[in-house]
Amino acid sequence: MDFKKRNVLLFDLDGTLTDPKEGITTCVQVALERCGVIVEDRDALCPFIGPPLKEAFMRFYGFDSEKADEAVRAYRERFATVGKFENKVYDGMEGFLQNLCSHGKRLMVATSKPEIFAKEILEHFGLARYFSFIGGALLDDSRVLKEDVVAYVLQENGVLPQEAVMIGDREHDVMGAHKNDVPCIGVLYGYGGREELLHAGAEAVADTLDELADLLIE
Repeated sequence: MDFKKRNVLLFDLDGTLTDPKEGITTCVQVALERCGVIVEDRDALCPFIGPPLKEAFMRFYGFDSEKADEAVRAYRERFATVGKFENKVYDGMEGFLQNLCSHGKRLMVATSKPEIFAKEILEHFGLARYFSFIGGALLDDSRVLKEDVVAYVLQENGVLPQEAVMIGDREHDVMGAHKNDVPCIGVLYGYGGREELLHAGAEAVADTLDELADLLIE
């Protein structure tokens, strides 16, 4: 597939634009402890990076809906004040985004993270200016699945599926894009890995930002 003819690039946030490991895993650790689960190794909580939060608590720890909601509330108490900035921009990301913009690409964000947090994070790290639109989940979880976020971003901007490509590091990015007839490039520097991304149906994978740029621009 020739991605270079697609001028609208939809980016996942966590694991794609920034590395949120410290903030997310620490907030999950605190939330689990609030719910009576002690996890000392925060590396074991990396699977929480990417999928919708409530879904992750239910999937990885067998919480029912009510207990998962409790965990999400505990998570967000810390994340809203401290965790969102325990984050770092991937090396070379700003220059990469500048390069895409200089080639006439329209950059947008489509993340399962609450939109309000996504905007604050991107503003804090100086990346928001490269994106014409930042779309994410709602705090009431009425728009949290990646397919719903992608649909929202496309609709709000009048973008046709054939104009766009999704870039993300987890299977949720691939499947959410495909639900909207948008192809997806998986990035391998994040948290999903080659096997997960290809199994989900990613049309291509890129190890580095340079490889990603080669796929996207002439």
